[in-house]
Amino acid sequence: MDKQSLALMIPILALSIPVVAIIFSSLTKMAKLKADAQRGMMVHPETDARMAALEDDVASLRRELVETQERLDFTERLLAQRSEVNRQP
Repeated sequence: MDKQSLALMIPILALSIPVVAIIFSSLTKMAKLKADAQRGMMVHPETDARMAALEDDVASLRRELVETQERLDFTERLLAQRSEVNRQP
């Protein structure tokens, strides 16, 4: 892998990691709330609203992650094309 493509992938990867962390933390919170509700524990009345808000946040983050992955794929294709052009005599 050449230096240009590596230099381009580092920021993209660095931006993707927090998005993935946010998604997994939201999923963990949702799973905990559902487990508490199934065990019959006292659930705060706002739990349903909070659960819906978390689900919306996760859906939004998934869309952003898909967009980021599409941009990464596009960038990788451009870099591959550029590398092929540079290699040809």
